[in-house]
Amino acid sequence: MSYDVIIIGGSYSGLAAGLQLARARRRILVIDAGMRRNRFAAASHGFLTQDGTPAADIAAKARSQLMAYDTVEWVSGHATDAQATPQGFRVAIGAEERQETGQRLILALGIKDELPAVPGLEERWGKSVFHCPYCHGYELDRGRIGVLATSPKSIHHALMLPDWGSTTFFLNDVFTPDPEQLEQLRRRGVVIDDGTVERLDGEGATIVMRDGRIVPLDGLFVMPRTSIASPIAEELGCAFDEGATGPVIRTDAMKATSVAGVFACGDAARMAGSVTFAVADGAMAGTAAHQSLMFAG
Repeated sequence: MSYDVIIIGGSYSGLAAGLQLARARRRILVIDAGMRRNRFAAASHGFLTQDGTPAADIAAKARSQLMAYDTVEWVSGHATDAQATPQGFRVAIGAEERQETGQRLILALGIKDELPAVPGLEERWGKSVFHCPYCHGYELDRGRIGVLATSPKSIHHALMLPDWGSTTFFLNDVFTPDPEQLEQLRRRGVVIDDGTVERLDGEGATIVMRDGRIVPLDGLFVMPRTSIASPIAEELGCAFDEGATGPVIRTDAMKATSVAGVFACGDAARMAGSVTFAVADGAMAGTAAHQSLMFAG
């Protein structure tokens, strides 16, 4: 069977794209590996009508609503390859390389977070160690907040976070702020700790320094390096831009990539991610893919 659109990725942006297409009565296939970026977080925040709802519940409800449309099919598995054909695109799925074809392709690939190699950090990711102040800052209740430098760009985090609590910026031998940056941090009330972080320990995100000091924190923010969760966009020949933390798929305002017939949405195709942005991106990608089918020559 050939589909109108194949969507690779069934998290928030892929689901939103699928909903637009399903409501246009287009036959679509969603291929999902089940690796939502926010699967480590207990709740999602900042998304209208769903503030504080468990992230998995939002995704499950969205999938249930999408699957109520009889033109939608879902495959749980990895898309292992995608190639352009004269009729559109051919996608291979899973180890058995099941082949499916579609006229258009939407890449909702998601990203992977590459966390700093600090003992105790990974197991606290999404619980007391975070990357997005807008998603998790409020719940820290103006408490003790740390920012762990992962690159010079971490100063952006450090300058933001005093709006959510008393902030300490742990340089951790990553870089040294220049005089102008030091003045910016001073004006924001940020405390600078130029020691080396040994590990995270105990409740919350308590930091143990190499010199033996223990710094209790209610939450720690890091800016991890990110990578796109699948090589398919690169294999198709899509162009990329370098974002603040890693590459993103280049798209225009309608979420079209540099490859004709391929659209991209969600964290893999923008320089800042949240459920709200992902859903908006997906809705645009789904609408644009539909319009490209309607007005095809």
